[in-house]
Amino acid sequence: MANTYTQLYVQLVFAVKNRESLIRPEIKSRVEQYMSSITQNHKCKPLSIFCNQDHTHLLLSMKPDVSCSSIVQKIKSSTSLFINSNQLIRTHFEWQTGFGAFSYGKSQVDAVCKYILNQETHHKKVSFREEYMELLKAFEVEYQDSYLFEWLF
Repeated sequence: MANTYTQLYVQLVFAVKNRESLIRPEIKSRVEQYMSSITQNHKCKPLSIFCNQDHTHLLLSMKPDVSCSSIVQKIKSSTSLFINSNQLIRTHFEWQTGFGAFSYGKSQVDAVCKYILNQETHHKKVSFREEYMELLKAFEVEYQDSYLFEWLF
């Protein structure tokens, strides 16, 4: 698209099906590297990725012709196939349906990257449910409880 100039930063958040803790430390970096290559292959630039055992955060710089839904679908389907075909876990791997997408300005990128990379420490104090509900509230996203992630208490 000639003469099109954009600056789009989006944090994507999605969870492992049934919120199972399947992305173990021994496979975490391989999964993150694979996600990074998928995003780059689909015209996005990964700025920060952190795979928790039961959910993932990514901050991407996106092109205007790539939708959040399409990139999430590509990341989720590709990483599921990668994990399963390489037998990185002992059971079948799937992501839950749905995702969160939250937009940021250039001045916020550094802080969001640090927040994402600090997930391990962050989740010692705050549960994923609390974190996700805080994001929805901060971004004033309307939602229906019945359509949120499946929560394990």
